[in-house]
Amino acid sequence: MRVFQLWVALPPELENGPVASHYARRDEIPSVGPARVILGSYDGAKSPIAAPPMTYLSVDLKAGERWSYHPAAGQTVAWVAVDKGTLRAPSPVVGEQVAVFEPSEESLDFVAQGDTRFVLGSAAWHPHDLVLGNYSVHTSEEALLRGEAEIRRIGQRLLADGTLRPLT
Repeated sequence: MRVFQLWVALPPELENGPVASHYARRDEIPSVGPARVILGSYDGAKSPIAAPPMTYLSVDLKAGERWSYHPAAGQTVAWVAVDKGTLRAPSPVVGEQVAVFEPSEESLDFVAQGDTRFVLGSAAWHPHDLVLGNYSVHTSEEALLRGEAEIRRIGQRLLADGTLRPLT
């Protein structure tokens, strides 16, 4: 199994909110052409997963296939992470690489060089400073300390109830 983990920097009023998760079955995630709408909405399809205003897609292209992504209004930040294959966007991005595009609301054009799977995200520019920690991203040192303390608390609870096992 291959997994992409997406960390999203939230605004201060949301960043240390209650923990939530949403597991969606494959048949619950809508598709638009080669793209599956994991978060947000795209071309009339909307993900069932609650998220901040952003778009996050999983895309599969066959060798030589062309596809254009049109970000929502105001979404000027975009990135792509290639799982397998090579994506020309316009420079090549190969499997296990991430590319961040110049800020723009313009469409992004892709061509698959070989069968290619990738995730693509777009969002509005995050207007807050970011403080990076070991486990999370926050908008202040204080918020980071609170957030990482909560991660430790959850980890201790999961160890205590047997959901997690200690590393040996």
